Amino acid sequence: MPKISAASVADHRAQQHRALVAAARELLETEGDAAAVTFTAVARRTGLARNSVYKYFADRAALLAAVVHESTPVWTERITAAMAAADDPEQRVAAYVRAQCELVRDGEHRIARALAGDRDAAALREAAGEAHRRLLSPLVTALTELGDRTPLRTAQLLQGLVNAAVTALESGAPYRPTTERAAALAVASLAALREGR
Repeated sequence: MPKISAASVADHRAQQHRALVAAARELLETEGDAAAVTFTAVARRTGLARNSVYKYFADRAALLAAVVHESTPVWTERITAAMAAADDPEQRVAAYVRAQCELVRDGEHRIARALAGDRDAAALREAAGEAHRRLLSPLVTALTELGDRTPLRTAQLLQGLVNAAVTALESGAPYRPTTERAAALAVASLAALREGR
């Protein structure tokens, strides 16, 4: 029986699982491409044999899905905390935009972007879809507080604005002016909604 570095076999397996997910995340951060996440590369980073990785993940898509499941709460928590600190629903919408731009500034979006380019497997598509729904949830709540009758649709459209800001930032646009312009546009669009336009 191989040596374990934990109190029990279950703890050891949990440690190894976390290490494999962390290695995959590091590869996504440094390479910016989901294709870099191979069982060989992950095994090398964790010191495991390549075939040992299969004891934890059936395939590469399952490993990438685990990265999504682990990263989403971190992203959602940052967005939710930023929105909670805002004074009113309009400012919560602006905070939603700013928080996502901050994720780009801090490098977190490299992971999401890398994963978005690798959606062949159902497990990864499902995890990405759930992540998207969780990220939109606080925005839907703020829009509902503003009296929006179709808050999910509005949230999806506002996310399109965020995506455009993200693309601009990734293309080298200056962080602060781009972020503030996107936040201002989001808030201005809410005024248009209230006026029935």
